[in-house]
Amino acid sequence: MTKQEFIERLSKKAKLSKKDARSVVDSAIGMIVDRVKRKEKVTLTGFGTFEARRQKATQRMNPQTGRKMMVPEKYVPKFRAGKQFKEALGKRR
Repeated sequence: MTKQEFIERLSKKAKLSKKDARSVVDSAIGMIVDRVKRKEKVTLTGFGTFEARRQKATQRMNPQTGRKMMVPEKYVPKFRAGKQFKEALGKRR
């Protein structure tokens, strides 16, 4: 499902205009990204947790030149599914 499809389904399910549904989705995503950028966890109980995890500096091989290079430490986004979300995926229809 694309973001656009998600917005269309949300607008029908919540009886919102597509413009309002888009605003809700964009605001929610923006808030999650903003908090994770600040290294804060965002927990949506039953759904999951978004967070930034530190990835240590590491040495890698440049595939084009074959030379070793240092990749600096960085933060990467992580999502851990919540218990209810995991259980919902495990159920048969």
